[in-house]
Amino acid sequence: MRWIVAALAAAGLMAGNALAADVQLPKQLAWTAYGTTSSGYSQSIGLGNMLKAKYDTDLRIIPGKNDVSRMLPLKANQADICACGIAAYFGQEGVYMFANDRWGPTPIYNLFNNIGRNGAGLIVAGDLGVTRFADLKGKRIAWAKGAPEVNLNTTANLAFAGLTWSDVVRVVVPGWGQAMQAILDGQADAAFGTTLSSIYNQISASPRSLIHLPFPHDDKAAWARALAVAPYWYPVTVTNAIALEKNPTGAKSYDGAAYPYPTFVGMPTLSDATAYGLTKAVMENYDLFKNAGPGMDGYQLQNQNLSWVLPYHPGAIRYYKEAGRWTAENQATTDGLLQRNRVLADAWAAFRKTTVAKDAFETAWLAVRAEHLRAAGLAVPFQSPLPEPD
Repeated sequence: MRWIVAALAAAGLMAGNALAADVQLPKQLAWTAYGTTSSGYSQSIGLGNMLKAKYDTDLRIIPGKNDVSRMLPLKANQADICACGIAAYFGQEGVYMFANDRWGPTPIYNLFNNIGRNGAGLIVAGDLGVTRFADLKGKRIAWAKGAPEVNLNTTANLAFAGLTWSDVVRVVVPGWGQAMQAILDGQADAAFGTTLSSIYNQISASPRSLIHLPFPHDDKAAWARALAVAPYWYPVTVTNAIALEKNPTGAKSYDGAAYPYPTFVGMPTLSDATAYGLTKAVMENYDLFKNAGPGMDGYQLQNQNLSWVLPYHPGAIRYYKEAGRWTAENQATTDGLLQRNRVLADAWAAFRKTTVAKDAFETAWLAVRAEHLRAAGLAVPFQSPLPEPD
């Protein structure tokens, strides 16, 4: 009997080793992330601890204060992955900070995302008496220089209430972290972030405190206005937030808005083995990092949306197929997005053959981009520049 037990134990050990062996990760990985006070940074630490404990892979996290500083190491092959926000989508589309002669449409592959029970929106100082977005009229709203993701989402928040930047006081700050600090310092009244950003603990405990504003899901007109600005949003019932009860009703949930954050992307040069191994490592080791910080539940396989706005990396697709999660619809979505990328590449090549003054570059490129996308029967979001204030 003992030899049977020993044989079964040995078989189990070999099976476990085989499962670990098919995750082939380099000894060192580097990925960029938001700043050290962001939820994306703290989650990256949790994932890095898992990678070290399970696969002996050291993760170097490179914080960046704005979208360009997070994407540039990826493009320069100084980082393997970007734990990005929606700026990855802007990169694929060649818009905003990517609508210049140094970037243009940039092919990017998705691996996996954090899709949890948290939300994203303007966090508002709690000493103002604000309970809805319309109450922000005349208030001081942070604008982060060089961070179109933050600013576009802020614009969409205002649009939800039928407001524009002309209805508020724009407070220009150097980056996202400084936007949050501006609330603490009494220099701004609201700034965009996710409900799990660690700095919310400081704001909540400060004399100003904070309030989470709801996005009523039954207000179809408000949602239509917001989605016209930020088509990647979706409604979510927020049950995971720092100071969750600090919302107008005081309940343990409220109607919110969200999009995946962080979004984990790599360039086409990222090897299939690394993309497969990292995706599998994160999707199958949830128990090892689930308590590493707030919002880690969003990394579960069951939460992944495999038909979103970015094509999936072939290595990641291999894992999702093995896990029985990859469908014909998912493949059709990725195929369509890859075709879209080809249209964008052709548009960029045609545009670069023209001569355009520097101050007219973005507007001219967006016009050519729109022309090519329409000719291909594809959607044309982001048709106008998002102007930086003087």
